[in-house]
Amino acid sequence: MKINSLFYENSMDNVICKLCPRECFIKPGNSGYCKVRKNIDGDLYSMNYGNITAFSVDPIEKKPLYHYKPGYDIASFGSWGCNLGCPYCQNSEITKKIPEVKKNLRPDSLNTILKKYDIECIAFTYSEPVVWYEFILDSLREIKNGDNIYYTVLVTNGYINPEPWNLILQYTDAVNIDLKSFNAEKFRNIFDGDIEVIKRNIEKAYERGVHTELTTLVVPGINDNISELEEEFKWIGSISETIPLHLSKYYPRYEYTKPSTDEGFLIEMYNIAKKYLKHVYLGNFWDSKYQSTYCSYCGNEIIERNGYNVKLKNINKSGGCNSCGKTEIII
Repeated sequence: MKINSLFYENSMDNVICKLCPRECFIKPGNSGYCKVRKNIDGDLYSMNYGNITAFSVDPIEKKPLYHYKPGYDIASFGSWGCNLGCPYCQNSEITKKIPEVKKNLRPDSLNTILKKYDIECIAFTYSEPVVWYEFILDSLREIKNGDNIYYTVLVTNGYINPEPWNLILQYTDAVNIDLKSFNAEKFRNIFDGDIEVIKRNIEKAYERGVHTELTTLVVPGINDNISELEEEFKWIGSISETIPLHLSKYYPRYEYTKPSTDEGFLIEMYNIAKKYLKHVYLGNFWDSKYQSTYCSYCGNEIIERNGYNVKLKNINKSGGCNSCGKTEIII
């Protein structure tokens, strides 16, 4: 399904997309970098409006979100397309090409789906939500203006211009933003983007009061420089030491064939990150010690995690620790 896009300018018969920092100059009949937005007769159209290529009911911890609605299930929807170029893309079948199999949904149908599954949370994930912008914005408005209260989540690379980012954050309760590298040159050469944009959008989400968690997939040969990772940890801590950070183990995917991340290295990075951040987790790494949540004041285990089996152990009604009474950021 196609629909007229938001955030673009006309330039004679050409268009300039203003959704993300690429600001693609698109000639008639052509599409932008993401392959989703197409110039048709001098206007820009989103070609994936309502296209669903992935749907699942997941534990919210799978997003990953560990400090937002722990133990909840979340309805997760994805479409197709992406505006960054990851050589190890985890979902290349729906981000790098137009899938043959897709279903169409209307924004007002999502409330019905949530009711059917008796679920209170919805996530836009799998593919990149930024390039599915119009459908997600319409859906979030429907969800937030409906009779029931649902919690909304974006799992995103955060590569988006300020105006559309500020608008969509009005309807978003929580985000997990993928911080792929902290080296500006590598980010430009490998991912074909500008890391400063993502840093700015992380800060904006946190400032707006949107629950913010971050993920770095630690990839050998790309972002496994210890000093660069430590700079990342320091920077996150300068925003807030309470922001949860997920350091995830990479496995070979798509065009990248280097061996998986060494688990000993991940543990080393975990320990360095803990110098700057209160809550650090290891993803794709099945060890409860590095998945569970501990009170940053007394060290008591608050949430025990074994894979996606979650046990809330010592949380009071305000999201604090039952042992010492201090308040954690468990929402």
